Amino acid sequence: MAFHTVGFVALLVSVECLTRDQMFDYGVQFGDQILIAGSDSVLELELDQTVFFFKGQFDKVYVSTNGFISLAEPTAESEYLRKMPAEFGMIAAFMGHLDTSDGFGKVYFRQDRSPDVLRRATGHIARAFPTDDEIEPLHLLIITWEHVTPQGATGRGDEIQNMRNTFQLVVANMESASYAILLYPKDGLQFVSTPVDDEHRLAQVGFNEGLISHWLGWSKTQGSYYQITDESEESVRALTQKTNSGTRGVWVYEIGTSPLFSSITPGAMTSEVTSEEMTDTETAAPVTETSASQTFTPFVYYDEFPTSEQIPFTSSVTEEPVSSTEHQSESHYLRPRRPPLSPRQPQNPQIVVVDEVDLDVNVFAYNHETCSSGTHTCSVFADCRDYSSGYCCHCKPGYYGNGKDCVAEGKHQRMNGKVNGTVYVGNSPSSVEFSNNDLHSYVVTNDGRAYIAVSSIPPSIGPSLQPLPALGGSIGWAFALVQPNYQNGFSIIGGVFTRQAEVTFHPGNEKLIIRQQFKGIDEHDHLLINTELDGRIPEIPRGATVQVDPYKEIYQYSSNLITSSSRRDYTVNMPDGSGHTRSYLWTQTIRFQSCPHQENMSSAPPSQQLSVDQIFVMYDAGNQLIRFAMSNKIGPIHSGTPEQNPCFTGRHGCDTNAVCRPGQGKDFTCVCAAGFSGDGRVCYDVDECSETPQICGPYAMCINQPGSFRCECLDGFQFAADGRTCVEINRPVDHCQRGTHDCDSPDRARCSYTGGSTYVCSCLSGYSGDGRTCQDMDECRSGRCHSDAICYNTQGSFTCQCRPGFYGDGFSCSPGSDGEKTACERHRESALAASSSSGVFSFFRPRPAVGQYVPACDSYGAYEPTQCHASVGQCWCVDDSGAEIPGSRTAPGSRPMCIDHNVAPPIIGPTTRPDVSPLAPGAYLLFAQSGKIDSIPLDGDRMNKDGAMTVLHVPDKVVIAVAYDCVEKMIYWSDITRPSISRADMQGGTSSALISTDLGSPEGIAIDHLSRNMYWTDSILDRIEVSRLDGSHRRVLFHNDLINPRPIIADPTYGHLYWADWNRDGPKIERSNMDGTDRTVLVNDDLTLPNALTYNPMTRELCWADAGSRKVECMDPFSLLRRKVTEGIHYPFAMVSYGGNFFYTDWRREAVVAVGRQDGMEVEEFLPQRRSRTYGIAVTYPQCPQGQNHMATASYWSHV
Repeated sequence: MAFHTVGFVALLVSVECLTRDQMFDYGVQFGDQILIAGSDSVLELELDQTVFFFKGQFDKVYVSTNGFISLAEPTAESEYLRKMPAEFGMIAAFMGHLDTSDGFGKVYFRQDRSPDVLRRATGHIARAFPTDDEIEPLHLLIITWEHVTPQGATGRGDEIQNMRNTFQLVVANMESASYAILLYPKDGLQFVSTPVDDEHRLAQVGFNEGLISHWLGWSKTQGSYYQITDESEESVRALTQKTNSGTRGVWVYEIGTSPLFSSITPGAMTSEVTSEEMTDTETAAPVTETSASQTFTPFVYYDEFPTSEQIPFTSSVTEEPVSSTEHQSESHYLRPRRPPLSPRQPQNPQIVVVDEVDLDVNVFAYNHETCSSGTHTCSVFADCRDYSSGYCCHCKPGYYGNGKDCVAEGKHQRMNGKVNGTVYVGNSPSSVEFSNNDLHSYVVTNDGRAYIAVSSIPPSIGPSLQPLPALGGSIGWAFALVQPNYQNGFSIIGGVFTRQAEVTFHPGNEKLIIRQQFKGIDEHDHLLINTELDGRIPEIPRGATVQVDPYKEIYQYSSNLITSSSRRDYTVNMPDGSGHTRSYLWTQTIRFQSCPHQENMSSAPPSQQLSVDQIFVMYDAGNQLIRFAMSNKIGPIHSGTPEQNPCFTGRHGCDTNAVCRPGQGKDFTCVCAAGFSGDGRVCYDVDECSETPQICGPYAMCINQPGSFRCECLDGFQFAADGRTCVEINRPVDHCQRGTHDCDSPDRARCSYTGGSTYVCSCLSGYSGDGRTCQDMDECRSGRCHSDAICYNTQGSFTCQCRPGFYGDGFSCSPGSDGEKTACERHRESALAASSSSGVFSFFRPRPAVGQYVPACDSYGAYEPTQCHASVGQCWCVDDSGAEIPGSRTAPGSRPMCIDHNVAPPIIGPTTRPDVSPLAPGAYLLFAQSGKIDSIPLDGDRMNKDGAMTVLHVPDKVVIAVAYDCVEKMIYWSDITRPSISRADMQGGTSSALISTDLGSPEGIAIDHLSRNMYWTDSILDRIEVSRLDGSHRRVLFHNDLINPRPIIADPTYGHLYWADWNRDGPKIERSNMDGTDRTVLVNDDLTLPNALTYNPMTRELCWADAGSRKVECMDPFSLLRRKVTEGIHYPFAMVSYGGNFFYTDWRREAVVAVGRQDGMEVEEFLPQRRSRTYGIAVTYPQCPQGQNHMATASYWSHV
């Protein structure tokens, strides 16, 4: 929680910056999709609702890694990153050269119509536009850039590598209008610029219309470009600290309306807010919409103030007012910031609120506690003193104020606030409304110069406000240059008070009431002001200027009340050169609360005179700003000999953050203000956080400020009652996530969090028990496999395998043809043939010769586990390939006890690597999710969702294609971050990269398990390649007539290769022989985006899923008969066929979906625990499909 001084408790709602948990929900669990990782990824997104942007209407957008969405396809990033405005329409949330290729940064996006999310967007818009009615969004587009880095930062090995930005854009669409909501959490912007062409360029935020057509479309010119940030780092940093909607870090704009559109409209925070709404009273000056030819130089932009060149100041002082350097940095990269921290003042003070009829505001009061109670509300720069009836606060030496608010002597002071109200001009019956217009002020306290600016002033009233520097008169009085033995306003009453002034103009007798609430100094050391205007002022023509004469004003002081009055003359200089003098009477009352426990609390004289001269006023019609500047001194009423010491005249040349100490005569010294160091002529901020790292104590973080610092507790901690000590927040514990539960091991049981600190345990499918103890269930006892298959029970599952002589998936087995022989049968036939004699008896059935060993085969053609040689009388054990097991041969007359090789053997292999989880025997689905590959056991043709697990972790990769070699139990995958093709042994062992050079974007892999070859597609290099499974003998198979090849399928049984090209101008599906010959187009009509492809050798069907037409279709590649399986699917990426189902990965659903292979009905859906986009998918068969090696000829590789 942000830390505030005591004065805010009664007067100012609690204002905090946006936190990440206050952003719109994002992530795959909320239905988000993830943009493909990279440094310039762009995705076209069809919208469910029209977006209104400037004068146009759009039904699709382009989501970019580089911090923006566009309304047309973006040009090359080298063009728009170098020069803005761009040629295309753009909503720039943080446009720069950004990167997500490290796998940690992500760009999430979704469309949302859920009522809760729509209500949340409505709340933001309603607070930003309090006078608008019927704010009813129908549709939201939510884009979140999370943990993005500057391009090239990854791998640097320094602090820049750790800088990551998180921000969000929400486009809310109604029937005839669209709004943009920009959200920047308080720790979300850790860098402000990105590298472009060997230099750093500040990120840009705003709305770009792009090129617009002239009448009849004969030519185009650059449209409007509305900038939210300017060319300063401060303006970018201010995105998290400022607001135009009521919550710091949240910005709302009306970006398009229909049928008429005038301009981009920024939000205006309502003044009626609650602490729950976290409304900010401090807002940056609004920006200006410009054309490409205009120069954008807004005034008082994010705490920037005009220099003397902008305001003609007649003082002879050589030093000019300077802008604060509080945010300046050596590098365009900012150091990573933790959440903003609170100042050292106590928090949660006990305060008595005083309601007085005479006061327009509740002001704080001292209670009857003592300093030792630990809950006093003095400034951290003040001492607490006990008196008989209570305590009072006194600013420490080097500081001034009332003890509640204390500022360093000599330090400049900034003020921010809002202006509201209704004012009539001249005789006009129509009023001009002020609605949260920004007021900014800057005071050089060591010479009394004050600058004030109010923004968004229309020309209808701007010139007529020029006679009223009194709008900022109380600011000049509060920080006026003091004469000996006198005090300015802030020294006496601090920063919490109310002021009401009445202005009566002559000769027209117009009256204006000015009410101001000064709300104290916030955690950024800014004094907060709210101003209300009500009445009528004389009209001053456009183009006229005003000169206000110097004036003197006497302030009368009494208990909790200050009054003053004066007459002020001004001259109106007309555009034709004529001029006339006018005047107005000014009376004001200031109310405040002093400490009642010490008599003669203030040593200020009962009457003091404020002298104001060097007054400058100007209305800037171009930027719609009214500006005032003046020099203020406070001193005696009766003019005697003027003080000549430079400290009292202001002509000393000390730094703007230094105090002038007078000496004898005209001698003086300059001393840097507290919190600054230097010689007084030049002062530098002291970074207390770096010099004393533990200044805030444990579990707290220090943030440096100009001349000061503030502390905030780390995440998970909060301030204790003393307001200084950080203590841990008592939160419920998720034992499942923390791993402190007592459920059985994760491979047998699941822990389910049920809220609070409770959880339940349950056994996974394939196990039985109470969840804390789970035992394997033997599924083979229930006859789950085909009658001609063997069932192997495994831990938590089972596997079916057709017996020798049969083929299938184990759930369906068919006998082989007469021409198919098992290894044992061929061995036996060979032995018999070799021993048969030629000649007249050769036509008889072969018989073994004496002494010849002939293997024994069982009824299914497999080797009997025990083999014997009848001639020698010896027997021995063999494995499933017929090889003798060493040491098993027995002497004549005895038989060994041989183990049936049809029983599933134990898993034997190298020690499992931490990134590879071995799979038990059986059929599985393997699918890719960014940096990992997950598996789902198949129970028949249904997914055993409870048994899903991650089998391969590659956290720094983006895995796209997945393939499986059933012979060596190897999984193959492609990575597009640093393009490569790799493999790993799924029974444990090592993983290795096979292909890592000359790759663009490998997006499809096919394995020929018979010829031991690997094929892959490359959608950037536009080619299809082949190599051995170890990556050797690499060759290009096809390099022509390919645009976007992605899925590729090998059919070793018939020696064919199938692939699809999703070229939007000509999508197609092709086939060739595996050596590249006989290339043929199979399908090129009624295709849009054929992403997924699969082939079923059992049915000889080639099937595909189209992400454009959203259909699944199949065809016989030989007869070319085509059928539709289903339609209305979402966004398939890859697909496999197994049993009676198709299994495909879906980008939008971020799931694995099963549909019936015949009826197309959806059977089931698997949602991964970590929701993100799903990519390639493969199936592990219990046994390899049989077939002939068509590529075994010696001419194959010579041909390729």
